[in-house]
Amino acid sequence: MTAITGSSPLSSLLRLVRARATWLTAVDIAAILLALSLPWSTTLVAVFAVLMLIGMVPFMDIEALLRSLRRPISVVPIALFVLAVAGTLWSTATWGERLYAVGPTVKLLMLPFLFYHFERSERGQSVFIAFLISCALLAVISWIVAYYPQLTLKAPGQDSRGIFVKNYIDQSQEFTLCAVALAYPVVELFRNRRISRALLLCAVAAGFVLTMIFVIVSRTALVTTPIMLVVFGLMHLRWRTSLAILCVTITVAGLAWATSPQLERTVKAFSTEYQLYSELGVATSIGERLEFWKKSSRFFVEAPLTGHGTGSIRGLFEHAATGSADLASAQIIGNPHNQTLNVAVQWGIVGIALLYAMWLLHLLTFRGESLADWIGLLVVVQNIFTSLFNSHLFDFHEGWMYVLGVGIAGGMVIRPRSATKALRTGRS
Repeated sequence: MTAITGSSPLSSLLRLVRARATWLTAVDIAAILLALSLPWSTTLVAVFAVLMLIGMVPFMDIEALLRSLRRPISVVPIALFVLAVAGTLWSTATWGERLYAVGPTVKLLMLPFLFYHFERSERGQSVFIAFLISCALLAVISWIVAYYPQLTLKAPGQDSRGIFVKNYIDQSQEFTLCAVALAYPVVELFRNRRISRALLLCAVAAGFVLTMIFVIVSRTALVTTPIMLVVFGLMHLRWRTSLAILCVTITVAGLAWATSPQLERTVKAFSTEYQLYSELGVATSIGERLEFWKKSSRFFVEAPLTGHGTGSIRGLFEHAATGSADLASAQIIGNPHNQTLNVAVQWGIVGIALLYAMWLLHLLTFRGESLADWIGLLVVVQNIFTSLFNSHLFDFHEGWMYVLGVGIAGGMVIRPRSATKALRTGRS
């Protein structure tokens, strides 16, 4: 009777629930679901992030977590969050605005937990594959929506051509990251004579590129994509191969310009919008950015050391607004569309130092030759350069791309280094 009871379904379920491997797998599944949902939903990302943290609790190694928290790559993003909280004390904004402005920094607290978990998990690559699959599906739907715009989930009057959910900036960042990230496995597969798989990944990457050429692309992606390709060439290719790829890229760019009216309109908008702003002060996209940057630089000079405090940006723009509503000088915003200025206005030189230290430390983390190193490096490089034109670290979508990419890739590259260190320590 005891043997039968011991092998009952309830007993088996209890053993499963009490097993460390079960909870490890549960966290991995939550991370995969988070990656799958990132291109589509904000609510699901928050839900799966919370589930990840809950899943870590039952078998959390406190000592190992504390080691993760003490690493510089964890300390600096935590310090940036603490600065945002402290900045509420000297801000002149309402308390609602102050607490709302703290929100974008909260996701940085996930980094130590991601480092901790994926230093132990073997499923980090599965999370990246899930994100790739999700983005590929979004690219397919983007083509469908381009021809059947009534299928978009965007509100009436807000939809852009080929946008099913969210916006063209988020979509372009996803597609650019996936397309360039695939360059590493494609090169490795060709070097190992695994031609069919290499060609398959080439086709997937080409799908992302063609979607951006013929459906819709952000100007930020147009500027940052060549930079990301240059980084790849310098790190992973011989100079002759890089030169050949450069020639092919220029040829493809020329063909794209000649065959894609959408791309041509996007590029020509640079000069048109700048001219309207410089001559008439009209609130074009480029004109607004230039106006935001000029005013934000002035706000920074007024309080250079610790800034005006958390949540102060909108109030400063309200006081500085002049002219009629259609002019760039009259626009009021809580985000200057530049990550450095966003931090500088609120927290001054102290904030800038922490922001740049975080970027630098995360860059230096990914100095190896593995796929995880390449993905982590690419995520940081993309965030740094797109943050010249947007506050992408604090934006929900791009910020989570950074946290997820750096956190998972960081844990994956830390694992072999920790094992090597432990082995050396044991030998000594």
